[in-house]
Amino acid sequence: MVTVARRDAPDETLEGIYLAPASGVARGAVLAPPHPLYGGSLESPVLTELAYACTKAGLASLRFNWRGVGASAGAPSGAAADADQDYGSALEHLAETVNGPLVAGGYSFGAAAAVRAAAAARVDRLLLVAPPPALVRPEALAGLARRALVLVGEYDAIAPARELAAAFERAPQVTLHVIPHADHFFGEGLAELARLAAEWLQAE
Repeated sequence: MVTVARRDAPDETLEGIYLAPASGVARGAVLAPPHPLYGGSLESPVLTELAYACTKAGLASLRFNWRGVGASAGAPSGAAADADQDYGSALEHLAETVNGPLVAGGYSFGAAAAVRAAAAARVDRLLLVAPPPALVRPEALAGLARRALVLVGEYDAIAPARELAAAFERAPQVTLHVIPHADHFFGEGLAELARLAAEWLQAE
């Protein structure tokens, strides 16, 4: 476990789990959980699988709890501005730990925060699971210059695969994989999610 100083309140910290990179690797990924007001935490099985994929690909990973969740200080908040401060704090913490390019990653609410954080200088890729169009316009993601992997369940009603596919049709930098039999909560499909993420992270 690690503590991450909040950049908007340095005396308050976020709870995180950091996994070191393979020897000689200077890349890392920040992985953000789902909505804090609906049980989203770093213990999410999806986040655990993404962290496993990072380890398999040799990358460091930092997953964290939003403010007010678990041992993270503060009051829980679903506000995008608060999420951006928390995500940015985690990104800065990881940037001080690894020297190379960073991946902005997240699941659902956390994926939307990752997209907004993509402008950070050292972020060169995005690893997104089930980004809800209600929180981040697919067209905005399609317009980013950075490469992105988007993983979504076949039966996801919150981040519909068809809507995402239509938005990414003319965005060659975005790779969309639809995971069979999975919905937004990935009661099925976790192993496939981890496999696809690891393969994409390993590819140059």
